[in-house]
Amino acid sequence: MRLKTSLLKEPKHKELVSCLGWTSADELYSCSDDHQIMKWNLLNGETTLVVKLPDDTYPIDLHWFPKNLGNKKQGQSDVFVLTSSDGKFHLITKVGRVEKSVEAHSGAVLTARWNFDGTALVTVGEDGHVKIWSRSGMLRSTLAQNGLPIYSIAWGPDSEKVLYPLGKQLIIKPLQPSSKVLQVWDSYGRLLYSSPSHEYPITSVSWAPDGDLFAVGSFHTLRLCDKTGWSYALEKPNTGSIFSIAWSVDGTQVAGACGNGHVIFAHVIEQHWEWRNFEVTLTKRRAMKVRNVINDAVDLLEFRDRVIKATLKYGHLVVSTSLQCYVFSTKNWNTPLIFDLKEGSVSLILQCERHFLLVDGGSLYLYSYEGRLISTPKIPAIRTDILNEQTVSLSNDTIAIKDKTDEKLIYLFDALSGKPVGDGKPLAHKIEIVEIALDQGGQLNERKIAFIDKNRDLYISPVRKFGKEQISIKIGSMVHTLAWNDVSNILCGIQDNRFTVWYYPNVAFVDKELLPKTISEKDGSEYSKSPQIISFVGNKVTIRKSDGCLVHTNISSYPAILHDYSSTAKWNDALRLCRFVKEQTLWACLAALAIANKDMSTAEVAYAAIGEIDKVQYINSINDLPSKESRLAHIQLFSGNFQDAEAIILQAGLIYQAIQLNIDSYNWERALELAVKHKTHVDTVLAYRQKYLEDFGRKETNKRFLQYKEGVEVNWEKIKAKIEMELAKERERGSAGPTRSSVSM
Repeated sequence: MRLKTSLLKEPKHKELVSCLGWTSADELYSCSDDHQIMKWNLLNGETTLVVKLPDDTYPIDLHWFPKNLGNKKQGQSDVFVLTSSDGKFHLITKVGRVEKSVEAHSGAVLTARWNFDGTALVTVGEDGHVKIWSRSGMLRSTLAQNGLPIYSIAWGPDSEKVLYPLGKQLIIKPLQPSSKVLQVWDSYGRLLYSSPSHEYPITSVSWAPDGDLFAVGSFHTLRLCDKTGWSYALEKPNTGSIFSIAWSVDGTQVAGACGNGHVIFAHVIEQHWEWRNFEVTLTKRRAMKVRNVINDAVDLLEFRDRVIKATLKYGHLVVSTSLQCYVFSTKNWNTPLIFDLKEGSVSLILQCERHFLLVDGGSLYLYSYEGRLISTPKIPAIRTDILNEQTVSLSNDTIAIKDKTDEKLIYLFDALSGKPVGDGKPLAHKIEIVEIALDQGGQLNERKIAFIDKNRDLYISPVRKFGKEQISIKIGSMVHTLAWNDVSNILCGIQDNRFTVWYYPNVAFVDKELLPKTISEKDGSEYSKSPQIISFVGNKVTIRKSDGCLVHTNISSYPAILHDYSSTAKWNDALRLCRFVKEQTLWACLAALAIANKDMSTAEVAYAAIGEIDKVQYINSINDLPSKESRLAHIQLFSGNFQDAEAIILQAGLIYQAIQLNIDSYNWERALELAVKHKTHVDTVLAYRQKYLEDFGRKETNKRFLQYKEGVEVNWEKIKAKIEMELAKERERGSAGPTRSSVSM
């Protein structure tokens, strides 16, 4: 990736250019100390004078009114705020008419910024004040008063706080007066990255709209970096100091305000995508080169408009331009599917095996690879322009989106209908969530989501959980980056300088004690600080180090084969594979997979292979149960799912077995509740309760048990006879069920 810069032979401004801003992807306004505001049209190359400011007005900063209000696209902004050295800010229209000038600060107004929905304006100045204004320029509050000048300011994503530098500190100041003020780098005060010293002072920085890249300006210097600090490109144009940098709304180009009167333009080119044996490179703004590394075949792809976003996965290249979406198949590069975009401002593309998701303007659109619109999930009050691959995830049946207003919540949608999953409630975590990822294999009812929270703990949770509390289980700590395999439900991540692979993360819901035995770890110190997992395709994991270098590491291919055998119920093949490989990790995965798929014969062999004799004995006891329902219930009990086990038995009408299940688990009140509700075996519950208390030398204190004890006679002979009758009925019921040699459910 690099920048292709363009600079006119002669500058259009006569003095230094202090600020600039884009109105659209092809139109830019610039302001200079020569008191002129100029409009640049990149389509026809024309530069026109908009207005000449008074001679005593020296512009410092410019910011256009936001284009997306409440996720409704306006097309172009019609007004901008301009700050000046005389202590004023000015609201100016596109045609150059000054609608309002406001005395704002004592000394120069150094920066002004609209919030993201255009309801407020914040200004800072040489006097050290931070002030909040209404859309029309009326003073709402003075947020802070400091003894040092404040040179820049930024709104938080929720428009509820602002960030500004003060001397050597960064201050996060909430708008609420009673809220705590933070002096930080990130929300925990950690310095995420620090570059070496540059040759000259850094005069400007600016993030791209999607938050993946940022540009840095200095004297005769324009640098392109990504969010980990790695520098992609370094240009040395003849610009003097670059005092301001602005990204176009589509994130494909930057403009810089130069000290010698120039305005420099730079386009991001040579972006690179890889998938299996294909490499795609953006060679020009409207052209791509595709190379097949197996046979060295090269295809050239040309587009009518400039390329904004692209992604290559699952045998398809999806490209969005400023007006259209192109879908190429890796089997045929000559005839792409083309359809018009709804809004023409795509900020994110996500792919899965069967379809892809576009974040276009203020909406989300799910398309098939044939170009058919599948669904449009609706999310209340969420800023789509800041969604990225860490906050949105896609699988064949589910869309997951992290809420930015409350970062403890994850919204889950059915991919085909676009409606919320289950009861519609979002998945809630106890602290803020940083990154989310849906697994890609398996069936809809087995879908899991992995997420990292701000403590860098890794959790896994089921996506579909009807009418029950959402269960999230911690499976890792100090995890910095993660990725699911593109086909199998295998998860990899880097935790605490170790590269870790969870070969079967779902084991946490099947037999949590097996979790450590299904994990592979190796030293990850070679990846240095802040590595990022780029992809996990097949058995190859691609990791980008903090210096930008790509490192590939391979994992064992056997777990993926085992997952495939499990999904097709080829248990004999799975056993043969484990006997051939002779690895404890693989046997542990097979044990958990067999339990999850209710194949107890295979589970028995696998548990025996890893020395879990107590579990082998328990499986034998399950196999000896007389009815299918009891076996299913005890398999759920084996995995710790007590409520599911009880529900299976009750649904089958086995009331005594449900009561006994609670007695065996010492859930005395629930056992009595079931007995009273169904008017059976109340004496059984009381008898077992009495024996339990006698064994421990205790007296009954529970009022409910004391109440029923007075009116119910406990006769062990009668109780044993009733129990034998219940078991006989169950044996008779299960006589037509599976035999001991065929216990797969």
